[in-house]
Amino acid sequence: MSKITVIGAGNGGVTAAYHFAKEGHKVCVYDNPLFATQINAIKEKGGIKALEREDDTEFCFPGFEHIDFATTNIQKAMEYSDIFVMVCPSFAQEVLFSEMLPYLKDGQIVLLMPGNYGGLVLKRILKEKGLSHLDISIADAVSIPWACRITEPAVISIMGIKEFLPVSIMSNKVDDVKEKLDEILPVPVEVLENPIVAGLENINFGGHPLLTTLNMGLLENYNGQFNYYGDCCSMATARAAARMDKERLSVGKELGVRLRTELEAMNALYACNCKSVYEFNRGSVTHGKIHNAPSDSKSRYITEDVPYLLVPCYELATKLGIRVPIVESCIHIASAYNETDYFETGRTLARMGFQEGLTKEQFIEELNKLRF
Repeated sequence: MSKITVIGAGNGGVTAAYHFAKEGHKVCVYDNPLFATQINAIKEKGGIKALEREDDTEFCFPGFEHIDFATTNIQKAMEYSDIFVMVCPSFAQEVLFSEMLPYLKDGQIVLLMPGNYGGLVLKRILKEKGLSHLDISIADAVSIPWACRITEPAVISIMGIKEFLPVSIMSNKVDDVKEKLDEILPVPVEVLENPIVAGLENINFGGHPLLTTLNMGLLENYNGQFNYYGDCCSMATARAAARMDKERLSVGKELGVRLRTELEAMNALYACNCKSVYEFNRGSVTHGKIHNAPSDSKSRYITEDVPYLLVPCYELATKLGIRVPIVESCIHIASAYNETDYFETGRTLARMGFQEGLTKEQFIEELNKLRF
């Protein structure tokens, strides 16, 4: 049994806290005082409930689990454990890193679910604050293990769970960290080469931003009252997504790594044998239980997945000297939707801590150092 601190009390964070407790671990869950709704509800109820069913939909891992400690005090949350599982939007990572910094110490593990290159940002911040000497292991997961939603405060529904979780580990004790992650996570860990690969392997890359931008009229006019995966994926949009996926794969090839195709990832993570992305989106049992969709352009499928998945891919492609026109077009459209220049505000290579002016060869050399 381990003690685990979950940083972030959104859909994934509350579900993580519940499932860790269900696996027999002692759990602290933290969120910023400005977002205390779930923390207050967990304290009031003594834990988290997972629904067994709703209407005609059956969910996974139902029950009630006691949560040892729920708090909006970051110092107490950090003192609770030496394992920190950050489950938060990518745009909240730097804020939370800043809160955590005074309490970081040697021997701790920070797991980001999803990472979206956030481990590199944490390393950059540690360097800027003169804390590079700290012996901290940083792991970037490609996603969270669960398909889940918060139904009401401290109540969740779990639609499904992945078969395994690909994770990059920046540490001088990679094997030890993998063993610890295998102990606490409800699915096995697969170790990836580095956090760049982990970011490129996030399956939201193809499944969220492009389908959302292509279907924005439907999403806004019908207020998201339908099944996103089944209703937004058509034969034509699937073809466009496949073209964008080839661009992502071309970036991996230039980096010297073989990335899974979107279809390979979906089939592997959800134990399916679909012949196409269209077939997966239309027929996935797990995703078919999600009876809603984004309702506007402020959805995280745009505001997170475009600046923190597509922009890094575009930046990498530019550094490597290749073109990714579908990725670039999607960023332009999303920027127009929200009147925000995501090329400027997104997770650039500079924000990940890479020195400007590196040649392609120098950049790849820097990547090879990331696993330690």
